[in-house]
Amino acid sequence: MSTLLDLNQLKQQHIAVLFGGNSAEREVSLNSGKAVINGLQKAGFKVSGIDTKDVALNQLQSLGIDRVFIALHGRGGEDGCIQGALEYMSIPYTGSGVLGSALSMDKVRTKQIFKASGLPTADFAVVNEDDYCADACQQILQNLGGKAMVKPAKEGSSIGMAIARDADELARALENAFKYDHQVLVEAWLSGAEFTVAVLGEQALPAISMVTPNEFYDYQAKYQSNSTQYLCPCGLPAEQEAQLQSLALKAFRATGAQGWGRVDVMQDSEGNFNLLEVNTVPGMTETSLVPKAAKVAGLDFQDLVSRILQLSDIHK
Repeated sequence: MSTLLDLNQLKQQHIAVLFGGNSAEREVSLNSGKAVINGLQKAGFKVSGIDTKDVALNQLQSLGIDRVFIALHGRGGEDGCIQGALEYMSIPYTGSGVLGSALSMDKVRTKQIFKASGLPTADFAVVNEDDYCADACQQILQNLGGKAMVKPAKEGSSIGMAIARDADELARALENAFKYDHQVLVEAWLSGAEFTVAVLGEQALPAISMVTPNEFYDYQAKYQSNSTQYLCPCGLPAEQEAQLQSLALKAFRATGAQGWGRVDVMQDSEGNFNLLEVNTVPGMTETSLVPKAAKVAGLDFQDLVSRILQLSDIHK
């Protein structure tokens, strides 16, 4: 069970918000970090913002940092690396531990865990760059129903993702995905609605439905479009939303994720839920998905960042 730390004691500590970094999601992380710093300061915390691109981690000890709020997205911040470094320095931090972060960041291992745990997820193939052969594309696509999503194994924010409708398109998508990762997930196409469920401690927050005119919820739809709609309440009947929230919690626990995060889910053509992935450090601007769900649950942005900080020891 999650234990909440005392807010008054936390406000006596020096909190560092780590953001920015060197990953492909740097720009998103810069925005998340600024919002988190602002929210924590407004909530009464003593906060220092640290862009990890410019600061060596061992400086955290000389700066007198007591606790870290991780607002780093992607490689180096969401994959267990920063978590391991902080544990080595005995500095408490928000979110998932080393194992939960590493497994959740890896889309291939996440899918394998879903399958092994008996959790619903779309069929998939794994393509490795070192033994890739373009001649296999036709068979891969045929095995997955003729249309698929191509995803680099360890990127977020839909970076490097593409749709493949034929063998040539799959080959091009794989070549592009290999620019980001040596291993690529090819996932059977899901044609139903897309949802995300934020997790805070042991609680699944209200689900959000994402509706975009784009063919899928890509980087442009997430960060640049004015036409993407976010529906919360999500429009599902209460019983079905409860089923979705329960599934999200099971997925979150299956990868060893802790503290807070987000689980992405899509329906297939028959309305069945299929797990996509677990995000252990989701976007955290005031208009990001987790804050949207928290607001519907009665938590404003200051309340949310405070609660995440209160949960920062549970992975220890």
